[in-house]
Amino acid sequence: MPRPRFPLAPLALYLMLAFAGNAAYSQSGQSVPTAGSELSSTPVPIQIAAQPLAQALNDLARQTRLELMVPAALVAGKTAPAVSGRFTPRQALDRLLAGSGLAAAIDGNAVVVKAATASEGAGLPVVTVSASAEQEGASGVSGYVAKRSAAGSKTDTPIVETPQSISVLTKQQLEDQKPRGISEALNYTPGAFTGLVGSSNRYDYVALRGFKDSSVDSTLLDGLRMLSDQGSYTSMQVDPYFLERIDVVRGPASVLYGRASPGGLVALTSMTPQFEPQREVQLTVGNRNRVEGAVDLTGPIDANGVAAFRVTGLARKLDSQFDHVKEERQAIAPSLLIKPSKDTRLLLQAYLQDDPEGSYHSGVPADGSINANHNGRRISRYFFDGDPSIEKYHRTQRFVGYQFEHAFSDSLKFRQNFRYVSADTTLRQVYGYGWASADELTRYYAGARESSRGHTVDNQIEARFQTGALEHTLLAGLDYQKRHVDGSWESGAALPINVFAPAYGFPGLSDVTSTPIDRRLEQTGLYLQDQIALGRWRVTLGGRQDHASASNQMGTDSPARWSGSKFTKRLGAVYLFDNGIAPYVGYSDGFNPSLRNDRQGNLLPPAETKQLEAGVRYQPKGSSTLLSAAVYDLEQKNVATRPVGAFYYEAAGKVRSRGLELEARSQLTRDVSLLASYTFTDMKYVESPDGFTGRTPFQAPRHMASVWSDWNFAPGYTVGGGVRYVGTSWVDNANTLKVPSYLLVDLMLRVDLGRLSPSLKGSNLRLAANNLFNKSYVASCLSQEYCYWGDARNVSATFTYQW
Repeated sequence: MPRPRFPLAPLALYLMLAFAGNAAYSQSGQSVPTAGSELSSTPVPIQIAAQPLAQALNDLARQTRLELMVPAALVAGKTAPAVSGRFTPRQALDRLLAGSGLAAAIDGNAVVVKAATASEGAGLPVVTVSASAEQEGASGVSGYVAKRSAAGSKTDTPIVETPQSISVLTKQQLEDQKPRGISEALNYTPGAFTGLVGSSNRYDYVALRGFKDSSVDSTLLDGLRMLSDQGSYTSMQVDPYFLERIDVVRGPASVLYGRASPGGLVALTSMTPQFEPQREVQLTVGNRNRVEGAVDLTGPIDANGVAAFRVTGLARKLDSQFDHVKEERQAIAPSLLIKPSKDTRLLLQAYLQDDPEGSYHSGVPADGSINANHNGRRISRYFFDGDPSIEKYHRTQRFVGYQFEHAFSDSLKFRQNFRYVSADTTLRQVYGYGWASADELTRYYAGARESSRGHTVDNQIEARFQTGALEHTLLAGLDYQKRHVDGSWESGAALPINVFAPAYGFPGLSDVTSTPIDRRLEQTGLYLQDQIALGRWRVTLGGRQDHASASNQMGTDSPARWSGSKFTKRLGAVYLFDNGIAPYVGYSDGFNPSLRNDRQGNLLPPAETKQLEAGVRYQPKGSSTLLSAAVYDLEQKNVATRPVGAFYYEAAGKVRSRGLELEARSQLTRDVSLLASYTFTDMKYVESPDGFTGRTPFQAPRHMASVWSDWNFAPGYTVGGGVRYVGTSWVDNANTLKVPSYLLVDLMLRVDLGRLSPSLKGSNLRLAANNLFNKSYVASCLSQEYCYWGDARNVSATFTYQW
């Protein structure tokens, strides 16, 4: 939910306690929230670590814009518990003071912390607010800057202590930018190219560090794979509205997750039940006939803090950018959290999604989109090369699972995460491919009926102990995943279409044939990781042994099979300077079995990856700033490539990616937040049987940069805006033509309606425009015959009410 905007600057409490006994910080000419007003009205994300009470109160003041007054002597020597989750400022303050003998009261225009009277002490419950390490690392971030992550280590670890590049999209960023899909959510993330299919929102394509192979299968949900199949039409999606955060881990991650895309992975974290009641309804309208409604309800089930629920739902319908094609979705995610004791936690989860209309997935030739060289004319970016009487993409997916954790002691924990996945997909599509005449495209027909079933489980034991001067966090795990996709694929021919004067209703399908398919994948992995602390050094060691098998059958022929084992490893070191600078270096490798057939019908060999990375992070103590820089050398062999127009793949030699990634995330002032990134990618074929050695793969822009900032320019008013630059990329692997660079502008305005009228308390209005100036551009190309138009301007208005 949008963060409340309190009119006063946050209290620099830590400095005040150090230099003054009863000093207070205020700013003239501004009012302070009083009791019963905004101080206790709206829950906000709060994350405060267990620490000295003085620093905890300072963190609370900064995160909630609360003005506090407190005598230094009262908090000296006292500690505060961890507070993580969504609370009103009053609720969070009471929890920090619980059991301290202190109480908070309103005195004029300030909140005063004082010694509790007998009656106040009796009224203050002794509350222990705690979260497991994994929970703390996976939720509860206030603002744009996350300091911890579990995605890169499967343990709650400060980001500055992780020897690998990680970017975290917080809940606040997701709410401010309100993306429709995961690809769109990563528009401001370094190392991520999100223009692989232009404006399509059917699948979550993301290329990390230039590698697009298995891009839709590099997404995790709550630490487990979603079991998408890159080689079929069944790839899973989770709508961003249901997420608490997104962690992007760049570089090989096989040591923890087994098969993986070489460029990294995208780890999604679901919203979970809270013990503080929170309720939200949301309505969005926009251009392209967009109508969307959403609801999010959570709270306790009992009065003893044992069980809590959450139900989140969404329904959306809109026209796609392309004529005659729509997008439609309904999704619901119920969950139940049970905590029978402080040592045991069970989270039951389900995610059910139905996409009756799955947008569009096709392209147009380069000589009618990148340029107007085809008879001096350019194809409209709204052109639809299919036929409304045929077009259909319907996907229904179901996730059911649980997260279980039990702490045997403060130093020994067991976790087991499980998910069952099923999905059914129907596809019918007529698509153009190459010129048939001066104004017409040759067209083909593709169809599919697929059923996908699978399950995955991850067992983990985490132990914390000390050997001499070394402090260890040891993680041992055994995970298993299995996926089975079967059904049938159809193919055929269709009549050509005039791209400048299209006529629909008579697609003229012919020679349609149907072929049964059966695709299977199974993997078991045993892994061990040790995170070692020695003074200011942090060393991570990891190893994993995987056994995997794959099978792909088309038609009545015997299936193509592969099975084998692979050992992957990881080594990294970080040094923590007192001033907040943390340089690191790391090595990691990975592999990814293939379900793609070569010309002879055999499965391609697994892709193998290795990476060297060095970087530095800077996180000034007590600040909401994280600056990161990384350079890397990443190499993959047995890259899977499909020749243009072919129905088979080939292992296209070896590709090397070298690059630089810069990222800044900061709360610059109490009213201004900033995200900035720059990506340089130098990607080349170093070996190629097709003669591409020394060339750059398509869809790998050399330069990308972005800036996003939001500014609370007046009480209750926030404006946000961003600029995204994507440099040139190549149309094909032969590097015959470049896709031009493009620069896009996004804008957002949010108004707290409760400041306009007491009757609107708890509501806000968000107005937004992506691609504000409606720039027409080609996002990327697969070949001279297949280029993807980028997203045209999207305008929306969202009304949110929270209570």
